[in-house]
Amino acid sequence: MISQLTGTVAAIGGTWVVVDLSGFGVKALCTPSTAGSVAVGSTVTLYTSLVVREDSLTLYGFAEPGERDCFELVQGATGIGPKIAQAVVSVFTPGEFRAAVAGSNVAAITRVPGIGPKGAQRLVLELKDKVAILAGSGGPDVLAATGGDWREQVRAGLEGLGYSSRDAESACDQVAPLAAEKPDSPVAVLLRAALRSLAR
Repeated sequence: MISQLTGTVAAIGGTWVVVDLSGFGVKALCTPSTAGSVAVGSTVTLYTSLVVREDSLTLYGFAEPGERDCFELVQGATGIGPKIAQAVVSVFTPGEFRAAVAGSNVAAITRVPGIGPKGAQRLVLELKDKVAILAGSGGPDVLAATGGDWREQVRAGLEGLGYSSRDAESACDQVAPLAAEKPDSPVAVLLRAALRSLAR
């Protein structure tokens, strides 16, 4: 099991990061906020989860151990795979997800792309006794949204979660006033605001 990587960021996409480990490049799929929190050439530590399938080995990377724990916990529910688990971690901090499940907040859980009311009820039923292991907070957001850079990162992150380009652009328009009002807002905060606007 690969549980952690520390190296130099070689490339970044909307939902992935390539980490150079002394000449060995490892691609890790990430939440948009994790991908948006690093820069090419910087040193990064990713807490990872390796998903083994019959035809693939896929590494998922997270900014903090609590996100990885949440990702792995959610996959323990019936019918939930890594794509939806990654969407859960994109929408909620571990503490927020713990509170939503513990409080049986089905409406909040349905904000996750790919989870409907029945799926949310199943998550509550199957994970209610297990979410206590999750951390109470999501930790600090690393990267501030500078200038117009946030828009591309949020749009790419939303598209990576399965939203259309049109919906992603519309959500970016909805959070533009927040970005203008607070130009130092972290990309993760703007992404969560965009997801909330899409859930309405």
